[in-house]
Parts: sequence; C-alpha cells; structure tokens
Amino acid sequence: MEVAPKIYTFCYWKIYNVILKELFTRIVFGALFVSILVFSAQNQYVLTSLLFIFGFLCLYEFNKLIEQRNVLSYLIFSIAYITFAFWDIITNTVNGLDEATQILLAVAIFVLLFLVRDLFSSKSLPKLLTNRYINTTFYISTGILFLLLIANNFGQYSPENIIGVFALIWINDSFAYIIGKNFGRQKLFESVSPKKTIEGFLGGLIFTAIGSSFISEVTHSILFSNWLILSVTISVFGTLGDLIESKYKRQAGVKDSGNILPGHGGLLDRLDSAIFVAPFIYLFLRLIHYVS
Repeated sequence: MEVAPKIYTFCYWKIYNVILKELFTRIVFGALFVSILVFSAQNQYVLTSLLFIFGFLCLYEFNKLIEQRNVLSYLIFSIAYITFAFWDIITNTVNGLDEATQILLAVAIFVLLFLVRDLFSSKSLPKLLTNRYINTTFYISTGILFLLLIANNFGQYSPENIIGVFALIWINDSFAYIIGKNFGRQKLFESVSPKKTIEGFLGGLIFTAIGSSFISEVTHSILFSNWLILSVTISVFGTLGDLIESKYKRQAGVKDSGNILPGHGGLLDRLDSAIFVAPFIYLFLRLIHYVS
C-alpha cells in the first residue's frame, strides 16, 4: 500500500527535474544566442559574417525539410549575399544596387504572400511557386539578405536598427509563449501548430507594442510611431513566418528543423520569424526613408 505513493513521488520529481533541466538549457543557450547576435552587431563586418553563416545553416536545415540535396541553392545564396554585402565597398558607391534591391524586394514579398495564402487555402499553389529553388531563394536567402540591409540602413550602418528588430521579435515570441501557455484556450492554427493560441498571439502583440516604446527611448534612428508600426508588423508577419515553417516541419514529419541549439531545436527554428518578416520591415523602412 505504501509503494504507490513512493512511485508517484519518484515520477513527479523525475518529471520536475526533466522540465527544470530543459528550461535551464533553453535559457542558457537562448542567452548565448542573444549575446552572440548583440555583440556581433557592434561591428558591421562581424555581423555580415555572422548572418552569412546563419544563412548557410538555415538553408541547410530548410533543404533537409524539403529534401533538396544539391548545392545550387547555396551557390545562389552565396553570390547574392556577397554581391549585396560588398558591392558599395567594391565600387565605391552608395546604394549602387538600389534598383536590383527593389526588384528583389518585390519578388520576395510576392512569393511570401503566396506562402501565406497557402496556409489558409486548400487549393494548390501554382507549380512555379512550389519550386524548391524559388522557396530557398525568395524565402530563406532573401530573408537573411534583408536582415543585413536593415542593419546597413541605406548606406549608414545602424546596429540599433537590427538589435531593435530582433528585440521586438524576442519579446513577441516570449510573451506569446507565456500568455498562450498560461491563458490560451482558443487555437490559432491547430492544423499547423496545435500549441499556438489566439490569446498567445494577442499577448505577444500587446507586449511587443509596449516594448517598442522602450526601444524608441534607447534608439535615435527611428521615431516611436514608426517603432510601434514595426512592432505590429513583426507580431503579425513574425507569427505567420513561424506558422509557415511549422507547416514545412509537419510535412517533413519532424519536430525541429535541427538540433544545433539545445533546448531550441535548429537555427531556422530561432530565425523563422526574422527571416519571414525581414522583407516587410525593409519595405516599411524604405518608405519612411524616402518620405523623410
């Protein structure tokens, strides 16, 4: 009769220790990831190198999800990234690839909006838009590239911009998880991501908007009203980016895109929101840049 309570107690503490260990691992490696990114952002060339490595690793993980095994996607990414990163330095110009950037932005947003449509529609996408090279180029590669262009801020490197953007993404992800886990009742998109809730999404949106006020106080390149708009953009499109990656993982039958970050999964799992939302952020920054 006394054996059962002991077994229950043992199981309880075993589960508790596992959860505590996973939480500790998640916090440690999350803090390490944030520290590396923030430290790297202090130098333009260090961040450029880091984002290139991130892009390569995300491409590798995404290619595994879609079962693509050749090297062409890596070659396209490398050529595009290096060209956009160093063209102004090589040619001694400012925004020398401005027209090419606009074309790339238009095509990337077009492809991303079709990926969003695919979430809400049972109809198949046109064959061209399901091409693996289209997705690796205008979903993953351009997302990384526009993160770099956000930091470069139209010829004037601004670590504040890229750190502020990532801070809002982290705020949104963190509070969406906390609110959703504790108060979530209504599923946001159960067929793709069963754990996401409407309450979590709204919680992330509200706290990201609040966070934009603090970020505007410590940055000087963007007004509060613009940070506020960016916070809504990040919350909405960042969540869509997370859902789209979840759909790819569900189709591949895996929980995470990789295991490079213990407690977090793959690098693509950490950057899916940033990669998807980057072109939309750059579009908004471009609008306010030329209007001002």
